[in-house]
Amino acid sequence: MKKTITTLLIIFSSLSIFSQYKITGKIIDEQKESLPFANIIVYKTGDEQNPKGAVTDDNGFFSVENLSTGKYKMEISMLGFKTEKIAEFQLNENKTFNITLKEESQTLNEVVIKSKRPVIRQTAEKLIVDLEKSEMINTNLQDVMRKIPGVLVTNNGISIAGNRGVRILINNKTTEYMDVETLLRDFPADNIAKIEVIEQPGAEYEASGSGAIINIILKKNVRLGTHGSATAWVGEDEGFEYGTSFSIASYKNKLNWQARVNHSQPTWRDDLFLVRTVGNETYDQVTKEPYDPVNNTISGNLDYYINDKHSIGVSGRLSTRSSERIATSKTIISDANNTETLFSENSFDRDRTNYNINPYYEYKTDSERLLLDFNYIDFTNDNTNTLYDVAGSTIPFTDRRYIQDGTYNIKTYRLDYSKEFTENFKLSAGSRFADVTTDNDLQSFIDDNNGGFDPVDTESSRFVIDETILAFYTKINATFGKWSFSGGLRYEDSNTDGTSTFMENGQTKTVVQPRPIQKLFPSASISRKFNDILGASLSYSYRIQRPGYNSLNAFQQFLDPFSASEGNPRLAPSFTNNFQFNLTYEGQPFFTIGYSKTDDVIFQLIKQDNTTAQIRQQEVNVENNSNWNFRLFAPLSFIKGLDGYTGIIVTNTDYQSSTFGVDLNQWNTYWFIQASYELPWDINFEMSGNYGTGALEGQIEVDWLAELDFSFGKKFLDDKLKVNLGFNKMLNRGFVGNIDYGNGTAAVESNGSRQNIQLRLSYSFGSKFGKKKSSRNQNRDEENRINSNN
Repeated sequence: MKKTITTLLIIFSSLSIFSQYKITGKIIDEQKESLPFANIIVYKTGDEQNPKGAVTDDNGFFSVENLSTGKYKMEISMLGFKTEKIAEFQLNENKTFNITLKEESQTLNEVVIKSKRPVIRQTAEKLIVDLEKSEMINTNLQDVMRKIPGVLVTNNGISIAGNRGVRILINNKTTEYMDVETLLRDFPADNIAKIEVIEQPGAEYEASGSGAIINIILKKNVRLGTHGSATAWVGEDEGFEYGTSFSIASYKNKLNWQARVNHSQPTWRDDLFLVRTVGNETYDQVTKEPYDPVNNTISGNLDYYINDKHSIGVSGRLSTRSSERIATSKTIISDANNTETLFSENSFDRDRTNYNINPYYEYKTDSERLLLDFNYIDFTNDNTNTLYDVAGSTIPFTDRRYIQDGTYNIKTYRLDYSKEFTENFKLSAGSRFADVTTDNDLQSFIDDNNGGFDPVDTESSRFVIDETILAFYTKINATFGKWSFSGGLRYEDSNTDGTSTFMENGQTKTVVQPRPIQKLFPSASISRKFNDILGASLSYSYRIQRPGYNSLNAFQQFLDPFSASEGNPRLAPSFTNNFQFNLTYEGQPFFTIGYSKTDDVIFQLIKQDNTTAQIRQQEVNVENNSNWNFRLFAPLSFIKGLDGYTGIIVTNTDYQSSTFGVDLNQWNTYWFIQASYELPWDINFEMSGNYGTGALEGQIEVDWLAELDFSFGKKFLDDKLKVNLGFNKMLNRGFVGNIDYGNGTAAVESNGSRQNIQLRLSYSFGSKFGKKKSSRNQNRDEENRINSNN
């Protein structure tokens, strides 16, 4: 009997020990509204290292299950609310807690640590610049770019390690429809969460592009209630310039929406000075081209959370840009005995409209993610330019007019899936299909001597492109102790048919040029941490550079009476092997070696006809191109009160072609500095500068160059009002170099505006708090090939 009682006691004791209970409940705010996505963490006394947790659903309910008997503590937290802690309690049955969280209206700013500089982290595949916890005093995208080690922002655009083939994406969407200089000035830094500099794109990215990708990830801090900002800026460049923008966002329960409008009218000027020899004559040309485009953009997005795993949404954008300008040219032609002068003007009237819509569906858990995405682009680009002589010329010239209307229609369908099997192993796969149609119609006219223009059929043509690109990819990410590896393979099957319709010998002629490409594009990277301070990585990628749609068009367009650009329908894609080695110090970029080898690189060839004295610019395929770069970076934090980076970049660029007689090789060194300093009265001072011993810009060998920019920023009205005064291009030696045509030489200077001053103000309103939502990855390749820099 005693044995039976003892056995029963052991059984009941065991059942008690292994009994499983659960904690359930609901989280609400002080207005009795349910709080989805609140975090619940349960700690067992004596085993705090292994907590259990849950997240509230759309109705604020939660459940933490499979808890054994014992003493527990609980913590409930949500961004924007005070953390609620439940004192220790005994759990020997199921329990229910209904908790009311109080909004944290004033204390959040005291616990969020801000720094003057973004957090920078180098990985094998990309350089990540995190701006979430940095204090940007109302600066713009241009100022942010100057804070990225190794990225140089100059008159001639953005370069990384001497390579200007940089693509800018916003949330992985192209910005090619926007003028880059206007984008850099207009885009506010407050909207940017982080910037990724991707020099070795993995298989999940399109294989197109020879240079780095700069991907700007916008902030997705969805805040409870309604919030927004209003921004205005004024400045002086090539005249008075200004811009305004207004953004607003709202989140409540499942629905999140954002909207933004922008209007700007920047000004700048491009100057060209060209002195060249043609036989025994000298051509001295000066061209000045002012810009004052009018830009308008309306954009918005709507996201709906079906539950904590499923969401749908749609985003859209409508952008317009109109530009009317007159480029003036003066060319003096002289020899030992005579001097002639030609005055001319080129009047441009250009209008662009871009419409984009992007619906999506996303499924996401802690370990899985599925994204279905469709993107539609409709882009029109209507151009009219008239080239005419001006009174005072001693050389006769017949006026010309060109009307070019272009339409671009792009549809892309994409599926991405990723599965995280463990913390150390992740598998990704996906597919993408793009359907592209472009239609460019060029009509050429000549002066009829009666105040009108007659069509020139032999110089007019129509060019249509039909293209499809089907891609599949797979990629793995794995970690083994101090080693990390990522590797992927992408397959692309593209078919491009270019159809030219033109007049030849009085007959309409149509020529179709197909270009099928089937190719595998591998990519891989491996990295190792030597200790808590030092790390290293090695990466490789294989890329394709497809010609821009306009560059395939055989049109000729005169820029002035003696120079014109023309397309090349025989232009083929180029293929690049990229290698890169990174050495990091405390996760920061320290030392980098990069090498790339490109076959049939797309090269801007400049030719001179000594019989007609005409210059032609045309993209061609140069057989061999190689690039070396060496980068050394150092933080400035060792100087008290100073924050930033300095560094040296050494590059070597080589072009070789027996077909076109190209033999170019040049070494160059760049020094740069990017620094910020806290002045009295909480004024933030920022400065960036660079100096280069030269550059090889295609066929042009550029002499030394330099630039200096600085700004002052301050916050007012409890940090709601931000004011920034920027001084750009204070020291600005532009693009000065030489061209060797093979049958003549030229001294060239190309320079933009100088000494730009800009005052920017931004006022924020609404709630400061909320939850963080993931951003979607949307790669857009075909849009980047619409090379329209009007």
